[in-house]
Amino acid sequence: MVKNSDTPSAPTPPPVAASPLPQSPAVAARFAALHARPVILEAEHLTCEFDSERGRVTALRDINVRIHRREIVCVIGPSGCGKSTFARVIAGLQPVSAGQILVDGQPVTAPGPDRGMVFQGYTLFPWLTLAQNVRFGLDMQGRAENTADAEARQWLDLVGLGKFADSFPHQLSGGMKQRVAIARALAAGPKILLMDEPFGALDPNTRAQMQTHLMEIWRNVDITIVFITHDMDEAILLADRILVLKAHPGEVLEFLEVPVPRPRSLAQFNTPEFQATRRHLDALIHPAPSAHDPDHAPLPIIRLTQSGDDVE
Repeated sequence: MVKNSDTPSAPTPPPVAASPLPQSPAVAARFAALHARPVILEAEHLTCEFDSERGRVTALRDINVRIHRREIVCVIGPSGCGKSTFARVIAGLQPVSAGQILVDGQPVTAPGPDRGMVFQGYTLFPWLTLAQNVRFGLDMQGRAENTADAEARQWLDLVGLGKFADSFPHQLSGGMKQRVAIARALAAGPKILLMDEPFGALDPNTRAQMQTHLMEIWRNVDITIVFITHDMDEAILLADRILVLKAHPGEVLEFLEVPVPRPRSLAQFNTPEFQATRRHLDALIHPAPSAHDPDHAPLPIIRLTQSGDDVE
């Protein structure tokens, strides 16, 4: 069959860059398998602008990325790089100025059941039990009450809260509430789970527990996760790849393959692979200041003590 010369060709996918960090043969094989999976989420020349008191602001500019099925991608970068905006665009909550987001090849124009979202706040309905919170999306889909209730309780079992199904949110700790929020997002059957700094309000011990819970959930559910964080250690622990954005405007600095082997655990923080990845991210996000860069000019120091005061 002769192809019509007037038919527009499909856009060329972004090339898979060689990893700047060394990988073991097992890790390299895992990434080869990952890149062979179907692409579930794609940003094509994505630009997002909005009006502010300072005028027109470009939050994201010309973002081109492909994310594969069952991949965990963490998005990281300095304050103001557009991390949360990127998640909201994927969710259909923020309009784009140019380009597009595709889920399974279909443009995103509004929120939809193929994408679930978990925010930093718990966003649970305080007047509903945990089971009722989790089944809320199922009820909206018109599921039969008995079926929806049974499914909700299965999801609560998955996140380790089955015995609290008839409790109310005010009876739970912060980490438990966030596990309910994750169960509620997953219960509706999305293809992609968007998480906007979901553990940012938790204390360090609870946060570490939630990271472990999330990895266990991901191992048992067919879900692709886009996880927004400002914590480099969290990104390295969770992600297959880390999307590093620069600020003002948000542009792709690097889409980094994490060389730390799976399965992951907190015990890997001191491994050479983990530490090398952290140094690499730190150099990307916090580059050495330039004498000619006004954003990194030395702060003026004003002496507020008397000259004879001992302040050492």
